[in-house]
Amino acid sequence: MFKNVISKRAVLYPLLMLSAMWFGYFLQMQGFFQSCFGAIIPLLPEGLLGIITSPFLHGNIDHIIGNSIPIAFLMFLLYQFYPQVANKVFITGWLATGLLVWLLPPIDILTGEYMYTCTIGASGVVYVLAFFLFFSGVFKWNMKLLTISMLVVLYYGSLVWGMFPEELFYNLQEPSRISWQAHLSGAVVGSIIAFAFKKVGEKKKKFIWEFPNYYNEKDDKLWQEYKENHPEDFMELPYKKRDDIWDHLDELRKK
Repeated sequence: MFKNVISKRAVLYPLLMLSAMWFGYFLQMQGFFQSCFGAIIPLLPEGLLGIITSPFLHGNIDHIIGNSIPIAFLMFLLYQFYPQVANKVFITGWLATGLLVWLLPPIDILTGEYMYTCTIGASGVVYVLAFFLFFSGVFKWNMKLLTISMLVVLYYGSLVWGMFPEELFYNLQEPSRISWQAHLSGAVVGSIIAFAFKKVGEKKKKFIWEFPNYYNEKDDKLWQEYKENHPEDFMELPYKKRDDIWDHLDELRKK
């Protein structure tokens, strides 16, 4: 029964992604991927590789742990409840988000100065998944998928603040190391994909009793109970023969 409820892909694919992320972090600890190699470097050709590799790389142990938990949870929801489009959403969201981050000019939000930035981490993918799961349930207006949307909001509603530069909320001594560009890109891409796939996969089911003017006697429990408790009220009435004037001919003659 458990096997029929939980999809194998919903367990396997998050584990594969986590394994790749932690293997990439292990290679970083061994001295690989240094000097921004493998990161997204906006508007520079050498940064294009990061579109594919950056989600596997992280700055420190807190960074990778902070991304591993939502990646596992959100990927499980994606592959469990959107199996028909899960691969397309995940791969398209990954690449489109990375490309958008690469295209955005790395400008300091306060000074307007150009910055040489190296973006790594899977947070952009996290935002893709979170915003896709939320808006897909809203666009489809399916009660089960809306429940998933509310679950995402409950646990990750605060993600919305990550789409803005940290400098807007705090007085920092140095530029923030958090890439709001990656978060914003992931949110935009996830929302667009949710809209694009709103007619694909499970849709809102409309039951017959939801239609106007619907009434079925068998669905009326009170009426059914009354019929069972008072069968005498529903006995077939004796047939009354139609009156024929010729049957009353003798009576008419006497008048």
